[in-house]
Amino acid sequence: MVGAGPDDQTAGTAAFQILESIVTERISRGLTTVIDTLGLNADNRARWVALAHQADIPAHAIVFDTDATVCEERNEGRDRPIPKTVLRRQVSQFKQAQKELETEGFDGIHRERSVAVVVPAMADSPVTRENDTIGAPGNHSFGLLVSRFDWESELGPTLASIAQRAEDAGFRDIWLMDHFRQIRGVGRPWEDIPEAYIALGFLAGATTTIRLGALVTGVTHRNPVLLGKTIATLDVISGGRAMCGLGIAWDEAEHDAYGLEFPAVGTRYEILEETLQMLPLLWGKGSPEFHGQHIHARELVCYPRPIQERIPVVIGGSGEKKTLRLVARHGDACNLFGDPERVRHKVEILHRHCVEIDRDPSTVEITHLINALAADDRTSLRDRVERMRDRNTPAEQYMKQFNAGTPDDLEAMFTRYAEAGASHSIVSMPDVALEGSIEAFADVISRFDSP
Repeated sequence: MVGAGPDDQTAGTAAFQILESIVTERISRGLTTVIDTLGLNADNRARWVALAHQADIPAHAIVFDTDATVCEERNEGRDRPIPKTVLRRQVSQFKQAQKELETEGFDGIHRERSVAVVVPAMADSPVTRENDTIGAPGNHSFGLLVSRFDWESELGPTLASIAQRAEDAGFRDIWLMDHFRQIRGVGRPWEDIPEAYIALGFLAGATTTIRLGALVTGVTHRNPVLLGKTIATLDVISGGRAMCGLGIAWDEAEHDAYGLEFPAVGTRYEILEETLQMLPLLWGKGSPEFHGQHIHARELVCYPRPIQERIPVVIGGSGEKKTLRLVARHGDACNLFGDPERVRHKVEILHRHCVEIDRDPSTVEITHLINALAADDRTSLRDRVERMRDRNTPAEQYMKQFNAGTPDDLEAMFTRYAEAGASHSIVSMPDVALEGSIEAFADVISRFDSP
């Protein structure tokens, strides 16, 4: 860039200044930075390590320990070989640099070999780990959350195709979000988002075995009795495949936009608990009455009754004092967020609540929600990421946000969740409508035994 050609040694100082500017800028943005240099200067190496650690990025040294004789042969074959004395001095300096590397704070020192860039959660996949640090895949099942509908194709046929492909791939259940407009963090308020239960009824007719539910319905979104009747009908028309997802609701702006009441959090918890008490009565025999502080019904009549003796109730949220206590008392499953260690902690809290009321903790299914993007191999993965990411999002950042990986990578990640206590992973796939996305994830599902 600053010399008369690749052999212009007089450009050295300026060239290294440009190198340092590029290195500093990339690291400051959290980007993977590869410095292709002899690296014989200890001060330079120390500066690069410090820059990386300041940005919370690991610094690794990759040592190309090419035999000195090979170096000399290659040098002689160049159009303009460097003086032999210079090369021999570099070889000598290189031997000393290898010893110094051990004390310079690098997170890893590696010999030349093939490497793959993966997100931290997948660093122990079978193809990247050097030692067996995780167990073999065990009992674990998968669900699919469809949360964004920004497709160029028609909504109905595309959604039906996604559900059918998910069923063929081995997903146990498919979920839609119960919101009246698109939520922040997923899309913009004016983007398409169908009404959840109408869409689930449509999917009941498009599929045969996959379970159907909303993840999750806020108890302030609908009259609780009407919600129970809706889910019972979904169970009947689907042949007994409905699931009931419930939570206290969180989107105050959405409620305000539609004129829906949004009580204080304590009141919403009271409504959730009463809904959990009322629904088994509605779905059961006869016409019992129910009188709570917020829900009142003289006759809980629901015919046709659900096909399932008990429609599974999944409670969303991970509050340790209230939500997980409600799960222990009333839920068939909980839905958690976070990395494996966070999930492990929440499972421990839930199990304590179960023990307090003399409930077998194994009767509560532990589910968690997570992004995932799968591709058959590294090349396909790079292509898929480049196709999906916007130009302002670095590839590494996109991969981390959506846990993009090969089946080996994802096997490692979901095994960690299984070891943390989760038996069911509900995945949201940014490329769900694209050909090959669900099919690539089928390989991941096949590596686990369904409980």
